Amino acid sequence: MTTLFLLQAAPSAAPSVLGLPLIIIQLLGFGAVFYFLILRPQNKAKRAHQELLAQLKKGDEVMTAGGIIGRVKDMKEVEFGSSKETRVTVESGTGTVVVERGRIIRVGSAAAPGSGAG
Repeated sequence: MTTLFLLQAAPSAAPSVLGLPLIIIQLLGFGAVFYFLILRPQNKAKRAHQELLAQLKKGDEVMTAGGIIGRVKDMKEVEFGSSKETRVTVESGTGTVVVERGRIIRVGSAAAPGSGAG
């Protein structure tokens, strides 16, 4: 019985040559899956959202990330520290709200990809 155990526990005579290349191939496969399922769609959605916001103009009907629906009343470039932001005044009902341009998720009937609006 002990000889059987020793034979099973003994290292094999031929060491595995495929160890490191197999691990590298697996890591490259995981990287490819991560890129095609997560990074690439996220970049496409971000680019489409940028294009949607670039076409924003006065009078457009918009929806903010907070769910406020209204019309664009005014757009201003504001310098905040060392960066510039575009602030959008949205008129909703009888009130107005000032939001950052990036917080707009829908313009007219076109929703930003991945926003859940639409």
